Amino acid sequence: MTVLLREAIGDRLRHARTNQRRTLRDISRAARVSLGYLSEVERGQKEASSELLASICDALDLPLGELLHKVAADVSAIDNVEVAPVDEKVEASKRRAPERESAEAGLEGGRLVSELIGNDLADLRISPPPRMSPALRTTISAPKMVAA
Repeated sequence: MTVLLREAIGDRLRHARTNQRRTLRDISRAARVSLGYLSEVERGQKEASSELLASICDALDLPLGELLHKVAADVSAIDNVEVAPVDEKVEASKRRAPERESAEAGLEGGRLVSELIGNDLADLRISPPPRMSPALRTTISAPKMVAA
């Protein structure tokens, strides 16, 4: 699985901006970059020059070295992810079973796996891997009816 550098940089820039609760317009003005171009950089559609990247990082009060370090960790983590091939017939049968169960129960839900929660894509590297079954399980029960 490969990730483009411009996409990883864009994801990190958007993450930094949204964590600061700042708008594209605010950052584009501070960085002296057009709003549309900044949006394309964040979406990984445009390669940002080093000067432009430095300007955006200054507007975000984010050191360029820190951004690059996080991007390198993200790319490294994604490159080490192994994707197993999926048999389409098996996958289709697995998809049908949970649909029937959730339709009967009337609820859908799940749970967070604490080992996978983190700020970086690098946090996805966990050991040992969590034990998960292929079937969707939920801890949410049907609502209790109260007599009126």
